[in-house]
Amino acid sequence: MEDTTAPSVTKPIRCIVKLGGAAITCKNELEKINEETVDIVSSQLREAMVIGSSSRKVLGMDWSTRPGKPGISCDADDFEDRNLDSSSFIVVHGAGSFGHFQASKSGVHKGGLNKPLVKAGFVATRISVTTLNLEIVRALAREGIPSIGLSPFSCGWTTSERNMASADLSMVARAINSGFIPVLHGDAVLDDLQGCTILSGDVIIRHLAAYLKPEYVVFLTDVLGVYDRPPSEPNAVLLREIAVRDDGSWSVVKPTLADTNTQVEITVAAHDTTGGMVTKISEAALIAKLGIDVYIVKAATTHSSRALSGEVRGAIPEDWLGTVIRFGA
Repeated sequence: MEDTTAPSVTKPIRCIVKLGGAAITCKNELEKINEETVDIVSSQLREAMVIGSSSRKVLGMDWSTRPGKPGISCDADDFEDRNLDSSSFIVVHGAGSFGHFQASKSGVHKGGLNKPLVKAGFVATRISVTTLNLEIVRALAREGIPSIGLSPFSCGWTTSERNMASADLSMVARAINSGFIPVLHGDAVLDDLQGCTILSGDVIIRHLAAYLKPEYVVFLTDVLGVYDRPPSEPNAVLLREIAVRDDGSWSVVKPTLADTNTQVEITVAAHDTTGGMVTKISEAALIAKLGIDVYIVKAATTHSSRALSGEVRGAIPEDWLGTVIRFGA
């Protein structure tokens, strides 16, 4: 039975954002960040969170040096008359090329902490994913977003047979109430029955959405949205709107497909221990059942910027490319 410490948040959550691992990293290159995408997404998040931010000087909050980069100076006077209040957002990111390789090689997702290889892989996986988390937090901080990294393992989140068993949201709530943007990530966690496993960012988002009730959720990916088959295949069709029913089943609303029984084909990278797009759609459907619209859209595009700002809520603009998953549409 799931044990969750219910938080008390003083202001409503506007949006939970998932930064897909395949979008923010070069997924086939070990531990390589897609810096261009991360920088653009961080800028888009700033514009979505902070009203009037596009016309102001960005006050960076990463005051540490970076290899190969000039140091960032801090002028305390710049902060004297600046209101740093921002909309209540939560950011969750996947691992991409950070963590998946280590977890897959050692079998962390299958459990067995009594095995030396699994225990070593658990350590290696957490080193990798927390390294990425720090870099995402730093990228957001450089855009003036008061971001704070929170790891599920360190917050005491656990699973049982790979299903969520315990999740303490008190630190997430306290961070939000203090004006910070929590940044969580897919993580290696302890499992009550199999010893350990991988808790995916998509599952984390569904859990956060259930208890914090955001206005909407945005998944940023490396493709325009959900297709009826792998998007690299000829004649792949972008699914614009998906309706979720009470029983959890779903159907395509837009466009009208010639074959109404067409099954959406999904591919998963061999090293992806979290289920990839399969998990993403399943978790998005569960979020939609809560009455929360979910937008799946390509990161670092005008389409992602519009989704983050909430511009595409309601009727889907014809010139917006992405997938909306809604309850009972």
